[in-house]
Amino acid sequence: MEPLQELFGLKGKTALVTGASAGLGAELARGLALAGAGVALLARRADRLAEVAAGLEALGARCLAVPADVTREADLDAALARVAAELGPVDILVNNAGIAPFGPAEQQTAADWHEALSVNVTAAFLLSQRVGAAMIARGGGGRIINISSVMGSLGNSIYPTVSYNASKGALTNLTRHLAVEWAPHGITVNAVAPGWFPTEMTVDPRHGDVHPRHKARMEQRTPMGRLGRPGELMGAVIYLASPAAAYVTGAVLPVDGGWMAW
Repeated sequence: MEPLQELFGLKGKTALVTGASAGLGAELARGLALAGAGVALLARRADRLAEVAAGLEALGARCLAVPADVTREADLDAALARVAAELGPVDILVNNAGIAPFGPAEQQTAADWHEALSVNVTAAFLLSQRVGAAMIARGGGGRIINISSVMGSLGNSIYPTVSYNASKGALTNLTRHLAVEWAPHGITVNAVAPGWFPTEMTVDPRHGDVHPRHKARMEQRTPMGRLGRPGELMGAVIYLASPAAAYVTGAVLPVDGGWMAW
């Protein structure tokens, strides 16, 4: 196991995960904790953050719940100061927070459009900017991982989510640009592009699952014939955060059951 720890272990590292109060964010935080990192959980819902934090602490992980709104710069500054004081400076940033306003493009309001861009792109940039500047000042590099989407490269024929798709396309290319700028500092910047996973964005509360009609289309369009399962996104993020990925930057890694392969 020792060689594997050298390749993939994150002991002694501090990770910050946004949108960590539920769904994929909570899963990614758990994966980083299992790999040995101390994990700061950032989201608006303090009660849900406390539940996720309790689960990580039960694993023996160093953990910190930080209620904050990623669209407010003052919240970001306060959160980073608290994480540095209680867990240490951020070595691994996972920009996962995201929203997906639904509605036909011709009816999308300006408010919904701006909110999607604010949460999905601007917040990721502002947090990356702060964390990246600190990494440069310290030396020694670091890892930034953006959770984009296959919809950052494709149109969505299942849900009308024009602002979400546009914002994920921007996040994908922000990833590439930051990778180019910060490579000389040893900072890798990569993205993971999930396909269809049951999350708060896709589950219909009336059914307790993705709506059967939508689920059937997702499965038909996915070569593996199913949606993603819990735990299937962890490995990609652990890998990109690990020493094993030291020479990987500017990459967009689909975890989509083959969705983008045809």
